[in-house]
Amino acid sequence: MDIFGIPHQAFLGQLMLGLVNGSFYAMLSLGLAVIFGLLGIVNFAHGALYMIGAYVAWLGLEYFGLNYWFALLLAPLVVGALGVVIERTLLKQLYKLDPLYGLLLTFGLALIAEGVFREQFGVSGQQYPVPELLQGATNLGFMVLPNYRAWVIGASLVVCLGTWFLIEKTPLGATLRAGTENPALVQAFGINVPVMVMLTYAAGAGLAALAGVLAAPVIQVTPLMGSNLIIVVFAVVVIGGMGSILGSILTGLMLGLVEGLTKVFYPEASSIVVFVIMAIVLVLRPAGLFGKEK
Repeated sequence: MDIFGIPHQAFLGQLMLGLVNGSFYAMLSLGLAVIFGLLGIVNFAHGALYMIGAYVAWLGLEYFGLNYWFALLLAPLVVGALGVVIERTLLKQLYKLDPLYGLLLTFGLALIAEGVFREQFGVSGQQYPVPELLQGATNLGFMVLPNYRAWVIGASLVVCLGTWFLIEKTPLGATLRAGTENPALVQAFGINVPVMVMLTYAAGAGLAALAGVLAAPVIQVTPLMGSNLIIVVFAVVVIGGMGSILGSILTGLMLGLVEGLTKVFYPEASSIVVFVIMAIVLVLRPAGLFGKEK
C-alpha cells in the first residue's frame, strides 16, 4: 500500500525517524527552556553538555565496563556536577548583566569543550552498542519498529512531561518560579535562592547529558555531535517560545515529524525546513507559538 505515492513502509519509517529526532529536540530544548525560563541565560554550552554526557557513557563502558543503564544515572550526575562548577564560578557573575554576556560565555565554553574532546579523541565517531535488553525490533504489522527507537521516544516523553509537571504543577516549581521573579521575597522566607539557582542550572545540564546517553547508541559519539544539533535546538526553542517549557516539548516533537516528512517529499529541503518555519513564526508571532506576548 502506498501513501501519497510512496511505499507505506518507507513513509512510516521516515515518520518514526522524525519522531526519534523530535524526541532529542524536545529533551535538549527542554533543558534550554528550563535554564532560560528560570535563570534568563541563553545557554549555548547546552550542546557541549549533551556531547559530554554521551562521552561519559562511552568512557564508562570502554574503560570501566559500566553498562548503559548505569550510564543513564551516572552521566546526568557527572554533567550536573560540572554544571554546578560552571554556575558557581562563572555564570553567577553575569546575572545582573545583559543576557548577551551569558550567551558569549557559554559559547566560549562550548568551543573549549569541543576542542578538548577533539584533541583527546579526534573527530572520528565512537560506536556505542545498543543494550542487549533493547536489541531487535517489533513487527507492528504496518512496519517494523526497532526496540531501541521505541525506548528513546517513550523515555523522552516521560522525562519531558515529568519535568513540565514538576515545574508547572508542584509547590517546588512554584518556588523556583518565584525565586527567579522576586528573589529577595523568597529569600525572606528562608529559602537559599543562590543554591536553588545553582541546582536549576545543574538540572538543565543533567537533562542535556541524559539526552546524550539516549543518543549514543543511535548516532556515533563524536565531539561534533553537540555543535551539529544545538543550532536546530535553538530554533526549536525560538519557535516554541523562549522559556516556554511545554512549548519546547511540543515544538521539538512536531518539528522532528515535519523534518521526517520533508525527507520523504522533498529531501533537499530537510536541512532547512526548521529554519524556514522559524522565520515564518518570528514574522507572524515574534514571541513564539507558546510564548507570552509582552
